[in-house]
Amino acid sequence: MATIIRGSPAVDASPRPYKEDVEKRIAAIDIGSNSIRQIVADVSSTGSIRVVDEMKAAPRLGAGLSGTGKLDPAACVAAIDAVTRMVTLARHLGARRIEAVATSAVRDAENGATFIDQLKKSAGIRVKLLRGEEEARLSFVSAVAHFDLGTGRAVVMDIGGGSLELALSADGLLERLVTLPFGTIRMSEKFLRPDATFKRVRKLRKFMRDDIRRSLPVRDWRGARLIGSGGTFTNLAGMVLARQGVQTARSVHGTRVAREDLEHMLDILQEMSAAERAAVPGLNPARADIIVAGLCVAAEVMARLEARALFASGYGIREGLLLETARVTPAVTDPGQARERSVREFAERCRYEEPHARHVQKLSLQLFDAIGARLGCDAADRRVLSDAALLHDIGYHINYDKHHKHSYHLILHADLLGVTPSEQVLIANVARYHRGSPPSKKHEEYGSLEVSLRKRIKRLSAILRVADGFDRGHVGGVRELRVRWLERALRITPVAAPRAVLRLELWGATRKKDLLADVVGVPVEIIGPDGRPVEVRTDEAGGD
Repeated sequence: MATIIRGSPAVDASPRPYKEDVEKRIAAIDIGSNSIRQIVADVSSTGSIRVVDEMKAAPRLGAGLSGTGKLDPAACVAAIDAVTRMVTLARHLGARRIEAVATSAVRDAENGATFIDQLKKSAGIRVKLLRGEEEARLSFVSAVAHFDLGTGRAVVMDIGGGSLELALSADGLLERLVTLPFGTIRMSEKFLRPDATFKRVRKLRKFMRDDIRRSLPVRDWRGARLIGSGGTFTNLAGMVLARQGVQTARSVHGTRVAREDLEHMLDILQEMSAAERAAVPGLNPARADIIVAGLCVAAEVMARLEARALFASGYGIREGLLLETARVTPAVTDPGQARERSVREFAERCRYEEPHARHVQKLSLQLFDAIGARLGCDAADRRVLSDAALLHDIGYHINYDKHHKHSYHLILHADLLGVTPSEQVLIANVARYHRGSPPSKKHEEYGSLEVSLRKRIKRLSAILRVADGFDRGHVGGVRELRVRWLERALRITPVAAPRAVLRLELWGATRKKDLLADVVGVPVEIIGPDGRPVEVRTDEAGGD
């Protein structure tokens, strides 16, 4: 049966003030049905989380629970040992508070209270037993901190080993919490033993369908933005990214997974044995025996909500627990706000040259708006180009020499909210190719990407190179760019700012136009003040 709360208290959208604006080092331990995870982090009064260390163990407390009603003694011993290690680490790292919670398996087990008492004696901490609704709420708090949920309806879905939790919100305000007994271990043991088959998967999905239908009011929540939290979704995102060749992504957080891609992945995995699934790129081998059940749950929720896609969250109950322990309520933001702020703050931390970066960004977008549609670009490409232009020179923070390559690595390993892993790889590559050699399949990081991503990088970096050339002196001499796409040439005419002389800018753009000419399929002409194309010597041509 589903447990439903209606009219739950709304999450306050404004951060609570602190007496002092300092970071607090806190440890959060989530004792789940499948795994136990700890995070030690510094949490600021603004809600930013800086991870200090993490530890994970997988004793599978939920294994066999549906048959015996009790936690397995061997799993309990392994869990107690793991938590004791985590507590020791947290204390060594100077955590001011250690918060531990237990979820579905411990909550449902006859000997759950005994297990908690043993944990207190061995590890020296008190463990709070969460109700399903509290799990859903903490997942929602975490999602608010890491996604733009200020506008429209959203559903945060957390799939654990023993249960499914759903948090439904409208314009950033929590409206409804739902908990259902559809965890990955529970469903695997009930339907998919000894292994998944098409017939067993179909039976599992049919079993869940009626309860999900009763618990989710489609009229109000059809098409809501869907965010997936937990190991099922991070592994799903990992497999999707691996199929795209995006192994260089720092994190799977924010990965968009279309409904058809989830169903396709489910079809592929259910035809495999657990041993075969363990070798699938992007899938943690330890989840090979329960991933199919998790994807079945996700697929049925998507079907009920008629969601076109879901977004994988790299954060969950632990991060929500950190924020609550620090007494920080994350601010609810509208779409795009978190991304814009995150990219700007990252640029500032790298001490970027803001006037030049902003000017190249403006010129890049002028070029994009003039020719992007004819190149097959879309709104997502415009955002990627905008961010890449702002960050293209941050490699100076390391060294001028090869700064484009330094920019690539800095961007690739940055924490950028609102940016999907694929977009982050795109931004890093576009910035990397703003100068120097053009994109080549001989370059390992570029050549390993799927064709569609390589084409996007080539188009956008070609635009960025020319825009950067038009500010070669970093003085903002070009006020705007006027573009005409003729039958035999693409003609770009710069308009000078007052009192500006564009000799250096014309030279810089002309030297960097070759890749754009290759992309548009016609010569690119940079027009000088005399109305004629600017020419450079052969030995001066190329990237800068």
